[in-house]
Amino acid sequence: MSNALLSAESVLASAEKKTGLSDFGPDDFREGLAVLMQTYDENAFTEKGDRKNRKRVVDLLSARLRIEKAFQLHPEIKNEKITQPVLLTGLPRTGTSALLNLLAVGEDARPLKLWEGLNPEPLEDLKPGEDDPRYVAMKQFFDSMNSEFDKIHSTSADTPEECIHLLNHTFCDVQYGVETMMEPYASWFQEQDLSASYSYYADLLRMLQWQRPGGRWLLKTPGHLWALDTLVDLFPDCCIVITHRNPLECVTSYASMMAAMMTQREGFDMTTLGPVVLEYLAEKMQRSLDARDKLGEKHFFDVQFNDFVDNPIATAESIYKHFNLPLSEATLSNMQAYAQEHPMGKLGKHDYKLAEFGLTEKMILQRFDFYLKRFDVPLA
Repeated sequence: MSNALLSAESVLASAEKKTGLSDFGPDDFREGLAVLMQTYDENAFTEKGDRKNRKRVVDLLSARLRIEKAFQLHPEIKNEKITQPVLLTGLPRTGTSALLNLLAVGEDARPLKLWEGLNPEPLEDLKPGEDDPRYVAMKQFFDSMNSEFDKIHSTSADTPEECIHLLNHTFCDVQYGVETMMEPYASWFQEQDLSASYSYYADLLRMLQWQRPGGRWLLKTPGHLWALDTLVDLFPDCCIVITHRNPLECVTSYASMMAAMMTQREGFDMTTLGPVVLEYLAEKMQRSLDARDKLGEKHFFDVQFNDFVDNPIATAESIYKHFNLPLSEATLSNMQAYAQEHPMGKLGKHDYKLAEFGLTEKMILQRFDFYLKRFDVPLA
């Protein structure tokens, strides 16, 4: 039986009631919202899981209502210029977060902080110099936590974070990742034109830049592999860095991460997850290569995970050099200090086994043969 609380109509009405607003902006988000809620409804979650999924969507829709109000009050936001953004992407678990944190200490970098990604809209009554109460609340929350999940993906209110949180507001993106592992959202998403979603994403970057100007945008999410052509269309001077790693590590690590986020699924069998993750990641990588073949290599720079681990500073210097970005002594010094203080694996090892997810080495290597040959990715 369908759960009425997991209908698109229900979450839209709740967001309107919560905010007292009714204008969600362009309607192109509604189809994705309907498919997402159908997916939550048809894939058995615990009662707690249903409540969590519903609350998250209502929060996103409430933010969308406040975002639209801010655009109406401040039309000048959309005149903000985004120049030469640096975008990090690659298969999940390939070091994109570590590279993001390293580059983010540069004096020229303007990373997206986690609290901003979840709250991109301005508070109209915030006094100059006053801390945003949404930031304060999130900082207090993370300061009180000590999660085993940190070994998989460490974060805090101030951490440079994935810009997928901005795309979440469009309901035409990978959401938290688990949604693209479940039908019907999984199949629906892969058939979508992402232009409208990324156009909204760009406007949210303008909104944040208008509120808190900084240096060059430094952004990251593995989800960008689905939209390389769209990114280049939106930001013709963009610099896209793509990380590469042994897929035996990527696939099983990502399957483990998704399993950790699916604990509120009822009767969930982890051995069915691995093949789904494998196909999803392989298709995403193939889609990115198809886009690169059409776009040419001007906008791209490839980083091998092993090279980054061995010499993170040399990797950073190569990125700056490739895209002709000025590298100051202060930025280089900041990166050197950060690399010494944050060695890879500092938060503990994340353990996983192939068989737990219904995978074998042969399955992964055969499916990623096209990728291994193209980038000569080392398996050791």
